[in-house]
Amino acid sequence: MTPATLLTDHPAWTVSQDGTTCRLIAIGSDAWSVAWDGTGLVASKLGGPVSNKTGATIKTEPASLPPNAPRALTEALAYLGTVHRLPSPTLWEAITSGLLRKIIRASQARALYQRWITAYGPAWDTPAGVLHTVPAPDKVLELTEEQFAGIGAALHRKALPAAAVAYLEHGDAWGQLPADDMVKALQEVPGIGPWTAACAAADFTGDYSVYPHGDLAVRTWAAKAAPTAALPEEPREFAAAWSRWAPDRSQLHALTTYTLAWGIHARPTVTGRP
Repeated sequence: MTPATLLTDHPAWTVSQDGTTCRLIAIGSDAWSVAWDGTGLVASKLGGPVSNKTGATIKTEPASLPPNAPRALTEALAYLGTVHRLPSPTLWEAITSGLLRKIIRASQARALYQRWITAYGPAWDTPAGVLHTVPAPDKVLELTEEQFAGIGAALHRKALPAAAVAYLEHGDAWGQLPADDMVKALQEVPGIGPWTAACAAADFTGDYSVYPHGDLAVRTWAAKAAPTAALPEEPREFAAAWSRWAPDRSQLHALTTYTLAWGIHARPTVTGRP
């Protein structure tokens, strides 16, 4: 059987008591509990008729990795087999995640995101227990300065409400844009810079060719996956090399997706290394 790996860079992913990697996805009043079974995602509809279905992941294959990238890197990445990633179900969730993840380390961002959705987001009973999703834009606009500070989100007191206002006005139009145009549009919102815009667009569209390739996570996992490859350490030099190695958009998507998945995945699905 071909190996499969789930990329779990989104902070909504959690691990249930039985060790299953899972998350809640919600679109309006509809919600699903999504769990990784080692080969794919299975989603169970909540709050309605029982119906199970395979989660709609974006799958990336080792054959898409660029031949011009260092061989030590692509060989380590190809070991992951098919990489699956579940895009954010709404652009608002992707924007929220992007804002809460900026500046701080991934582990801190994941903890902050979980505090945010647990404190202020809708709750659903799932097979993995009670799970939450992001508070809606209008809910965010009701929160006080004290409520932001109470969960350690004071840094986002201005940016999240500004994004909520803009999303209520432009969200439907933004959601129809190609990934590149979405990155540009999101940067017009106060508090959303290039990094957050690119992360949100990549998350929602599933197109990781627009992800910030000089990002610390990409550089860190690439260096760990291929310690003998002598990769550039400076962010701009790294991003430039990344683009040279993967001039094709699909190759750039694959190289970035695989590198993130090498370090951020549902661990029970990968045996041996990394």
